[in-house]
Amino acid sequence: MTEMPAPKPSKKLFIKTYGCQMNVYDSDRMADALAPHGYETTGAIEEADLVVLNTCHIREKASEKVFSELGRLREMRAARRAAGGDMMIGVAGCVAQAEGEEIVRRAPVVDLVFGPQAYHRLPELIGRAHNGAAVVDTDFPEEDKFEHLPAARREVTVKRGLTAFLTVQEGCDKFCSFCVVPYTRGAETSRPVEQVLAEARNLAAAGVREITLLGQNVNAYHGLDAAGRTIGLGELCHRLAAIPGLARLRYTTSHPIDMADDLIAAHRDLDALMPYLHLPVQSGSDTILKAMNRRHTRAQYMDVIARIRAARPDIALSGDFIVGFPGETDADFEDTLSIVREVGYASAFTFKYSPRPGTPGAGLGDQVPEPVKAERLERLQALVTAQTRAFAEACVGRTLDVLLERPGRMPGQLGGRSPYLQAVHVEAPEALIGTLQPVLITATGNNSITGKIVTGMEPNSASVVESVASVA
Repeated sequence: MTEMPAPKPSKKLFIKTYGCQMNVYDSDRMADALAPHGYETTGAIEEADLVVLNTCHIREKASEKVFSELGRLREMRAARRAAGGDMMIGVAGCVAQAEGEEIVRRAPVVDLVFGPQAYHRLPELIGRAHNGAAVVDTDFPEEDKFEHLPAARREVTVKRGLTAFLTVQEGCDKFCSFCVVPYTRGAETSRPVEQVLAEARNLAAAGVREITLLGQNVNAYHGLDAAGRTIGLGELCHRLAAIPGLARLRYTTSHPIDMADDLIAAHRDLDALMPYLHLPVQSGSDTILKAMNRRHTRAQYMDVIARIRAARPDIALSGDFIVGFPGETDADFEDTLSIVREVGYASAFTFKYSPRPGTPGAGLGDQVPEPVKAERLERLQALVTAQTRAFAEACVGRTLDVLLERPGRMPGQLGGRSPYLQAVHVEAPEALIGTLQPVLITATGNNSITGKIVTGMEPNSASVVESVASVA
């Protein structure tokens, strides 16, 4: 193994993160891996000694956006070198995994290309890149990268605030025909239970009050505990909820076929597990679901929703939808609109289908014309926006527990999050930052809700979801 040369103290690291929460987590762990080697993170890219673009392959034209950014970095590095300095440039994440050597060929300015499974080797890769040639590492290693990463630094954890992400599962075995994740993140793997608990305790000791568990299919989690038993996400949530100081748990992203009975029961039994679930369906049409290789029908998805709501009546749902998948007819799209109306989502993410090279969907015929996709997306977004607004309005007059996280935009105001991930603004002293407070919701805004702290009242959110499904 090539050892990384000891850098000068306080070299500057700038990481630009694209895409999902797991990339945010990965970026934090890259910084943790480099900290013992003298790198400090900076928010000013122009002063960085090392710039890493941590990329996402989900969005349309993702790789082209990366190459555009690399063009700007080429000019920036040329200016640095003209002034007697230098800048190393790396591309990480899913575009790096998918494109590999092609990135170096198209953008010779790049020194490092490494996939999501290699960032624990970043110090070694930097050492190899210092020898001259660009380094590309997109192999899927046999070793567990999490075993080789240093623990998150306490002082950095404090800076990250009262909420934190924690990856517990990675990769995907579902092979939806539109998705590159199985090819960029590899097969489904779960971190050992004790490793997850140790990281969660470290976060709690640093003052984190809310943890979001991450995975490409996080509810497929099956990790080994200290006794050698395999446990699922429901049992993991029970063990995490017992950690002193942790007040809230969330998890994302889930697949409908992995909503096990014990996980649904955990929503019923654990106050710490928030009543907000992101459960993508992608389409309301059985024909399209089959073409997408989603492995479930519309009826099976609705059955999961019914079971969840029976266990936790106040739960709010979020979802993902793709319009314009190859072969989608007007009737198929109407099925998607109807499932949105039937479920009643508190929020949703909507996308136009765009082919991803190497996926089965990219080779399908009967591609939907762009104008048709755009019109369908506009109609779907209008419905989702109306439901999100209805959900917020249904919260007015109810008392929700709010985790107060930071000073607000106005003097004397604090900002926090409701159990449903809504931004909440209240008038309160800064001494309450880090506490959970009952807040009577009094008004809604474009992207937030407003309330006032009350005492002697129990949270009342059980019927918030009732008015959402009725939005036409």
